[in-house]
Amino acid sequence: MTTFAQDLRYALRQLKKTPAFTVTVLLTLALGIGANAAIFTLVNSILLRSLPAADPSALVRGGAINDCCVGSGWRNDGDYSLFSTEAYEEMKKGSPEFVELAAIQAGFTFRPVTVRGDDPGALPKSVMGEYVSGNYFRTFGLRPYAGRLFTDADDTKGAPMTAVISYAAWQRDFNGNPDIVGKTFWVNTKPVAIIGIAPKGFYGDRLVATPPDYYLPIETMPSIMNVPYVHDPNTNWLYIVGRVKPGTAPLPLQEKLSAQLRQALLKTRINFTSEAGKTKLARSHVTLTPAGNGIMWMQEAYGAHLHLLTWTAALVLLVACANVANLLLVRGMARKVEMSVRAAMGAGRDRLIRQLLTESILLSGIGGLLGLVVAYGGTRALLALAFPGEHGVPIEAAPSTAVIAFSIGLSVLTGLLFGLAPAFVASRAEPADVLRSGSRTTTGGTSKLQKVLVITQAALSFVLLVGAGLFAQSLRKLENTDMKLETRNRYIVHINPQAAGYKQTQLEALYREMEDRFHAIPGIQKVGITSYTPMEDNNNGWGWNAEGLLNVSHGASVIRVSPEYFDSVGTKLLAGRNIGIGDTPTAPRVAVVNQSFAKKFFGDTNPIGRRIGTAESHSGDYEIVGVVQDTTYTTVRWTDHLMVFLPTLQRVATDGPIEDDLNLYAGALVLQTDRPIHEMETIARRTLAAINPNLTVVKFQTFDEQIADRFTEERLLSRLTMMFGGLALLLAAIGLYGVTAYTVVRRTNEIGIRMALGADRGGVMAMILRGAILQVIIGLAIGVPATLVCVRFVRSQLYQVTGVDPGVLLGALAVLGLAACVAGLVPARRAASINPVEALRIE
Repeated sequence: MTTFAQDLRYALRQLKKTPAFTVTVLLTLALGIGANAAIFTLVNSILLRSLPAADPSALVRGGAINDCCVGSGWRNDGDYSLFSTEAYEEMKKGSPEFVELAAIQAGFTFRPVTVRGDDPGALPKSVMGEYVSGNYFRTFGLRPYAGRLFTDADDTKGAPMTAVISYAAWQRDFNGNPDIVGKTFWVNTKPVAIIGIAPKGFYGDRLVATPPDYYLPIETMPSIMNVPYVHDPNTNWLYIVGRVKPGTAPLPLQEKLSAQLRQALLKTRINFTSEAGKTKLARSHVTLTPAGNGIMWMQEAYGAHLHLLTWTAALVLLVACANVANLLLVRGMARKVEMSVRAAMGAGRDRLIRQLLTESILLSGIGGLLGLVVAYGGTRALLALAFPGEHGVPIEAAPSTAVIAFSIGLSVLTGLLFGLAPAFVASRAEPADVLRSGSRTTTGGTSKLQKVLVITQAALSFVLLVGAGLFAQSLRKLENTDMKLETRNRYIVHINPQAAGYKQTQLEALYREMEDRFHAIPGIQKVGITSYTPMEDNNNGWGWNAEGLLNVSHGASVIRVSPEYFDSVGTKLLAGRNIGIGDTPTAPRVAVVNQSFAKKFFGDTNPIGRRIGTAESHSGDYEIVGVVQDTTYTTVRWTDHLMVFLPTLQRVATDGPIEDDLNLYAGALVLQTDRPIHEMETIARRTLAAINPNLTVVKFQTFDEQIADRFTEERLLSRLTMMFGGLALLLAAIGLYGVTAYTVVRRTNEIGIRMALGADRGGVMAMILRGAILQVIIGLAIGVPATLVCVRFVRSQLYQVTGVDPGVLLGALAVLGLAACVAGLVPARRAASINPVEALRIE
């Protein structure tokens, strides 16, 4: 320890003597380590993070896929992840292997609910709510922050309606006021008592950008949400998560749950007596998966991109290490005399290596601390890019214990990686060298190692530059796709009439009043009412048949629209007519289909007047009255998307009572104006509140903003790969400059002799530049095939990019070549200005 302390003090003195070298190395390391630490913060928070629950390793989930959201019928592959309430209850009663088995509503996003406090003057607002079983919090082993959490008694029919509020919502909306526990709030116009506050740090059973603010018992859902399927054995809508008893074997339990599922399926309306039915019943099963990380929605959504960014950041760190190693080699040569003197005084080679490694690890340690600062700022920027406009994302930018440990480990590894080779080279000093001129005793091995490092930097930089170009090209193709939409002066107002307390029988009057009120606002030209809008993360699909076409059935998205909807989003009519004001609930059923639907069912024949339906026995329920162009919904990656547009309130013949028909509820208004109206959100909120104070705006965006949101991940990837590529290029250019400048110093005598013998300045500059560019060319010879191999692994994340575009390749070549010329030009000019007399005098 005494020797280590001595080495450490000496290392600090040495670094203090060379401030330019120290600052350059620390900045390089801070950027390299900070970039990796920032990416690891997201990787740790999204991919590796365990739920904030007691003993998360004991949690398992029934199901392996993230189905969404409410489904009926059987699964063709037999792999169930959604379950009916009845199936869940049978599994819960018949599986003593579970300490607890909880049920949770399915879905990628939670259900907006309208909440108003007990203050009579308080305005309601839309928040996220989640419906869970009474043993939900008990399954996760949680204790309340205040009040109490649910019990089984809270989740029974006829029980008083209760709710638990999240800690984050309690702090955000109520400033941590403990008096809200025990008070009655109005949730979707129903009185609900707040019985407790969830523990701090608990964000629910899955990681999402908008975690639930309120937790509500499943049995309150029929009353609060007016849904009919909670106890329908044909409707699968629940995720199940359980805590298994110690020593429970997973495979027997999985088989047992599968058998219970098949028993529950037999009680549904599905016919399992046919041969096809028997086969599908036999294939129906439950797969148990670990649930310590929760329901893996965000992990699946972001996993591939995070892995790619991890590898990209690692390549940048390698470039940084190579750059620092080059700087240390140059510095080591400058300390050749010092090392020779130490050796002459009896210092062994291992002692010299230890001293030099101490300096390297000290540098990397300080760089790692600075990297944590860079990582904090970088993580904040990443979160803003990945989740624009979201303020409740349960991911902290501040470094966690795991991130700090990662940074420390990475710093030590980096110090060893870039310090080992220079230490070995510098430690090879011979005592006799102290009596000689350093210019003559500099070994060629050092120069070769430096060149190898520069070549490596050039190859890695080229790979990153091409990658940045490909992702930029992919993003450009995505954003420039012709979506057949008009976005200028269009606004999307998401609403939830169901949460505002409207019954299905009241919707016709509500929609008419919304149209009248918004049309009365100066500047508004079109008011479209729809179940969902283009380029939002929502979809509702049904199976469709056509009259006269036996055994022909295809799935298609279904959207309910008002007469002005197509004009409001810019969808053009190609044949027939639009949905009209005469297509009322009592009028003959009509439908408008898109081009893909018409071609899929009817080929090149005219679809106008043909009849379609949602079942073979009802294949003639709807008459096709119009065909519209294929516009883009959900994602531009969804091609040949079949779509059916129905009047807002015309019902399917096979539906039951109107009180059970949730498809009648509109999800958004599309407002087209004659000019930009910057206060449109305020106007929309006031207009809806004037109709009904409970009719809140769930989300407001311009049409352009909604479309841009669908490219958030691609935009994040493109920007980060460009940033990493640019950083690697800068580091490679600095490394090339350093090696070239060092080469000029080492060859001062030679250059002086050449110029004394008649070499001109241009020839000297060309010689130095030729050496610098040759290293880059060798790097390109390695980088080009490496790039072609790497593209195969990222092709699935690119849009309409199947290989390396020649333009991208040439662009990367040009950028790297230009950087090489700039990096080599300054040393070349310095070499050309050498005075032969001074050079020979030095000799």
